[in-house]
Amino acid sequence: MAIKQLSIFVENKQGRLVEITKMLADSGVNMRALSIADTRDFGILRLIVDDTQKACLVLAENSVMVKITDVVAVEMPHRTGSLNAALTVLSNAGINVEYLYAFLSSSGQGAYVVLRVADNAQAEQALKDAGYNVLSDEDQIE
Repeated sequence: MAIKQLSIFVENKQGRLVEITKMLADSGVNMRALSIADTRDFGILRLIVDDTQKACLVLAENSVMVKITDVVAVEMPHRTGSLNAALTVLSNAGINVEYLYAFLSSSGQGAYVVLRVADNAQAEQALKDAGYNVLSDEDQIE
């Protein structure tokens, strides 16, 4: 049930990020969520998009290095302590979170959290058992 995330290696130089986002925009790929972490020389742009295959094709055609990773996406209520509660569920299940990023839903009623863990199935089951809505690629993340 995991969702697909693109990890794109981006040279840390003026204009490179805009080139990559233009490639995706020009091809009609919609970015639903993103995170970027950088070092002195490069960054890793992590994206959830509406058409993973198309995005990978466009990026590969333009010699952009991209990797697909399965990640867990979970819906969070918009209230204090929601993230802590979900992370506590995972911690109690012995699941380590490698990284995460979040974004608000378009309705403003909640948020989505994207998690990278070693065992997606175990994390999804722990979250479902605790009453969380875990998303799949088929869900409309907006």
